[in-house]
Order: sequence, then C-alpha cells, then structure tokens
Amino acid sequence: MVETSHEPNVERPSGFPWPPVLLVLTVAAAWVLQNVFPLSWPGVGDMASRIAGLGLGLAGLALMAWAVVTLRRASTTVLPHSGATALVTDGPFRYRRNPIYLADMLILLGLAELTRNIWLVLLTPVFGLLVTWLAILPEERHLEARFGDAYRAYKERTRRLL
Repeated sequence: MVETSHEPNVERPSGFPWPPVLLVLTVAAAWVLQNVFPLSWPGVGDMASRIAGLGLGLAGLALMAWAVVTLRRASTTVLPHSGATALVTDGPFRYRRNPIYLADMLILLGLAELTRNIWLVLLTPVFGLLVTWLAILPEERHLEARFGDAYRAYKERTRRLL
C-alpha cells in the first residue's frame, strides 16, 4: 500500500498562485484590447445598468469575503497554491466548490458594466476556462489525494463553479 503523503498533489495543488495572476491579467488584457481594438458597449449605460454592474461587483466581493471568512474559521489556507489542512463544505462551499473563482467572475462582469468595457465580458469565460485548467483541476486532485472519500462525496453532491 502506498502512503498518501508520497502521492502527487498531496502537499499542495500548485507551485504558482494562478487565480490572482489570471484575474490581474484579464483586467489588464481588457484594458489594452479596449485601447487597441475599441468595441462599443452594447448596453444603454443608464442608471439601472450602472446599479446592476455595481450589484454584480458587490455580490462578487461579498461572496469572496464569505468564502475567505469560512476558510479562516476552518483554519485552512485561502492561498490557491498552498495545501489545504481541512475540507471545507459549509458556508458558500455548501453550494459551490469554488466560490472564490465564481466571485472573481462576478467582479469582472460588474467591472465591465461600470467601465463599459465589453472586453471584460468577452474575457470572463476565458478567465473561467484558464482558472479551471490551471487552478481548479489541480486543486481537485490535491483535495482528493488529501481527503479521499470525504472529498469524493463532497464533489458528488456539490457543483464546481456554475
């Protein structure tokens, strides 16, 4: 029998903090693209749409704060490239396995409306795909290696992102 401490991904999911880097790169790319290849905003830009954009961004910030507080209460890391010390299945993790990345996408969409930068809308799914490939899948392997059947049961009953 192989000890779990020698299995890959047990210590940590990744050696690099991809999610915050991808978030910054997405915003920077949208800004550059809007300046190099400007696209007009398809919305009306009225007060209702501004409030909707603000609401999306604030919902993302609130979801992120709730997730961070939940992780801190469980005495485990919030850093995406560090090893988990506890399997957290309450708070927002009761509804989605990756609420922080969902929060990131809500923030991007809210920022898109507030800045009227359509590139942020177009790049949000790209961010979602990249964060899935570079962070979520390695995190899932890490959590499965570390928590085994408990994680598999959680994964079975809780959606990943959307």
